[in-house]
Amino acid sequence: MRHCCEIPLAFATEMRYFSGMSMLTLTPTAARGNLSELLRRAIQGDDIGIVVDGKIVALRPVTVESTDYAMREYGLSAGEMAHFEQRIHGQIQKADKAGRLHQFTGDIEALVAGKGH
Repeated sequence: MRHCCEIPLAFATEMRYFSGMSMLTLTPTAARGNLSELLRRAIQGDDIGIVVDGKIVALRPVTVESTDYAMREYGLSAGEMAHFEQRIHGQIQKADKAGRLHQFTGDIEALVAGKGH
């Protein structure tokens, strides 16, 4: 005999805790209405899953390290990116020696008005 919490995932109800799992699972429709709260709970460590086509897709915070961003977004090779970095660092050093760099104080309004450096 099947217990109420042993329903196949493809037939998951709006929200359900499955026995043997400590994961809250939801349908996409239920998740959509509570997405901000679900994301906050996931950040705090709660296991949250959205059931799609009988499979669970987990909501979990991830650490983003964009080491391949330039390649994915602009098609730059590692060599092209290294050349770009060298060129930009050279421009920054040149601007610093010429006194054209200013420390940002955090006052964005003054910076936009041309007063903050």
